[in-house]
Amino acid sequence: MKNPLNKRFVRELKSDLGRYIVLFVFIVAMIAIVSGFQVAGNSMIKAYDESFEKYNIEDGNFELIAKADEELISKIEENDVTIYENFYLEEETTLGTTMRIFKNREDVNRACLMSGEFPVADNEIAIDRIHANKNELEIGDTITVSGKELKISGLVALTDYSALYQSPTDTMFDTKMFGVGVMTEEGFEIIGDDRLHFSYSWRYGERPVDDVEAKEMSDELMEELLQLTKLDEYIPAYSNQAIQFTGNDMGRDSAMFVVFLYLMVAILAFIFAITTTNTIAKESAVIGTLRASGYSKGELIRHYLAMPMLVTFVAAVIGNILGYTVMENFAADLYYNSYCLTTYEIIWNAKAFVNTTIVPLVIMFLINYFILVNKFKLSPLMFIRRDLKKSKKKKTLRLSTKIDIMKRFRLRIILQNMPNYITIIIGVFLANVIMVFGVSFPALLNNHSEKLADNMISKYQYVLKAPADTENESAEPYTAYSLKTMETKGFSEQVSLYGVEKDSQYVDVDFDTNRVYISSGYSDKYDVHIGDTITLKDEFEDTEYTFKVDGIYDYSIGIAVFLEREALNNYFDLEEGYYNCYFADEKIIDIDEKLIATVISEDDMNKVSRQLMDSLGGMMDIFFYIGVIIFMLVIYLLSKIIVEKNAQSISMIKILGYSHSEINGLYVITTAIVVIASLILTMPVVDILMKIIVEYMFFMYSGWMNYYVPLSSFAYISIAGILAYGVIAFFQMRKVKQIPMEDALKNVE
Repeated sequence: MKNPLNKRFVRELKSDLGRYIVLFVFIVAMIAIVSGFQVAGNSMIKAYDESFEKYNIEDGNFELIAKADEELISKIEENDVTIYENFYLEEETTLGTTMRIFKNREDVNRACLMSGEFPVADNEIAIDRIHANKNELEIGDTITVSGKELKISGLVALTDYSALYQSPTDTMFDTKMFGVGVMTEEGFEIIGDDRLHFSYSWRYGERPVDDVEAKEMSDELMEELLQLTKLDEYIPAYSNQAIQFTGNDMGRDSAMFVVFLYLMVAILAFIFAITTTNTIAKESAVIGTLRASGYSKGELIRHYLAMPMLVTFVAAVIGNILGYTVMENFAADLYYNSYCLTTYEIIWNAKAFVNTTIVPLVIMFLINYFILVNKFKLSPLMFIRRDLKKSKKKKTLRLSTKIDIMKRFRLRIILQNMPNYITIIIGVFLANVIMVFGVSFPALLNNHSEKLADNMISKYQYVLKAPADTENESAEPYTAYSLKTMETKGFSEQVSLYGVEKDSQYVDVDFDTNRVYISSGYSDKYDVHIGDTITLKDEFEDTEYTFKVDGIYDYSIGIAVFLEREALNNYFDLEEGYYNCYFADEKIIDIDEKLIATVISEDDMNKVSRQLMDSLGGMMDIFFYIGVIIFMLVIYLLSKIIVEKNAQSISMIKILGYSHSEINGLYVITTAIVVIASLILTMPVVDILMKIIVEYMFFMYSGWMNYYVPLSSFAYISIAGILAYGVIAFFQMRKVKQIPMEDALKNVE
């Protein structure tokens, strides 16, 4: 015999069609977004992982001051490695960008052709796809490099530059200002060798199984190399941000989206549960009769579970279909906009299916099941009597008669609908977090850019290959040395040591008695204070150095240590009077360019904010709008439930002669007070949480970015929230107006 309860599904769906449509559409959208990012991300990560063998990506590279002879190469290869020439030129273009040019490599770090053709003629070049897009360059265009016009023959992805880091010490890659390209061997030689870098890549004969073994093998190789020659640079692949950053970052994105989905499904599950509880309250007499007629608790629980589970299941199916089609392309475009990825194929991902279908269904089931089980512990008689409160001992909270009658009424409404209002507060808090994240991110980056301008030690910093004199009056020599932090949270980064003049015009600190200062960025990031000791390690030698912190220098944009120049030279056994850099407020033009390794300006320091804004700026708008939608969804559904739950009371008030505006003042304004109070009062908590989130996000980046959200951002979000509630309030007022007075005569006992 068919279950008669099944006939109620269509009627229940029709009676709450608007609510179910809103919930359904939102679940579809969330699952589509997360599924799209999971599918695109996992497919790209698979292609990225396979590219190491497919394109024969190096296990590391090192740079020498001069070209190695065959004897040196042979001695190095005795360590079970194969050495490949990987020379490159680094030249400025007329676009103001820097182009790193390689010969078209066929043995190691092979390029993936994305469109067009590899260069054939001497005046042709294939450049990185994303760098071309950022500078609006297309196949057939010409760029001028080192005074020579080169025609773009194709767009490529260089597999050892999936993230365009110009230097391993860079805080962030810069896809607009730095690019890579390949030319024919003849074309490469025509460009010139003034800035030729003698870089060599290696591949192990027996590959390391993980990063731990890779580190051990690279350390052993470095020791052998140091006995054979002087290294100018040494970068194992496992620590090369240009190779590793992309895979690590895409993995973090995927995890973030999944957590966001679970959190939202939990909120929606509570909304479903509150909706179902409200339905049970309205139908309590019918439920009591059914229970008295022989229907079991299990049958009724399954009945009331069916609709939330069905809506979630259908939404998950449609969301996954959209995720594999529409949203997959959207997500892939976002990744391609940030990373220099090779081509990929969409793959079925069982983990993504579990994350976007099975887990949401389980969350929906568990939350609704436990609330329903708790509700159905009541006896059939209590349902028939509409007595749905378990405890008889609790007394109604007495409100002082000194409080105005309207205020007492509003307080009573809040107390009677406490679960709904608590869910509203949680929903508003979550929406605030998402909206603040979207609105504050541009402000955070703009603040970082302003701090860069204020915190620059000098307008230019010249890093030399060897000491060189200059007549530039603004130039001040200093010694730069690099160490690395000890691993913290699995992360280690480069620390710049500045050995500056005792009476420096650029670094205003007291260097008496060999005092050591750390930057304020170092202090904030690693929670180091005056009197503490810091331990740093040499990247190329198994040596650790310990310093006592005597002071903190106001330099928030970098992780740095400041010493007097001679003290630093003595500490690291450098020659007396040695220096390898200049601070300068004017460009130095009287030093041979061959002696200059690099020039650091404000534009170079701005890479972080520029790249993050370029990559994530569009996403931040999406976060803000998602936050607004969540805000409106939660408040609309729950305020609708509150009005429906109090329909009989509203009807009675109408009979007593209260006008619609007075009734709205009781029910709609009460919700407005809770919403606006939640908006404002949760902001300090949101601010604290955002600080934790931002500091966690940027901890794994080199350098430091101070958390900053202006008050204007909070004001903007509050105004947006109030306006959004204004729209919802309009519909709730209509709902109140539609409640007939005869409802007061129904179910009166």
